[in-house]
Amino acid sequence: MANAARHRDFAPCLGDKAVAGSNAVAGKVGVLRRIFDTIFFESRQKQVDRDATRLLARSGGRLTDDIERQMTERLLTGNWNARQ
Repeated sequence: MANAARHRDFAPCLGDKAVAGSNAVAGKVGVLRRIFDTIFFESRQKQVDRDATRLLARSGGRLTDDIERQMTERLLTGNWNARQ
């Protein structure tokens, strides 16, 4: 057991991020990635809004508990389909 690793042989770690004293760059997200994420989020939000509006229009404009439940289910599962 002369070759067993000791705790000081490993770099300390907090979750997925390395400790600030290490040489690795941690937590930095590039500008292009932030722009892409923003565009994707806005696009997805607009699509969800359109689908919710269609579902509400099919119910005659009434927001009932059942319609709200359907909207929540579809939002959480990503199962937005205009024919349902």
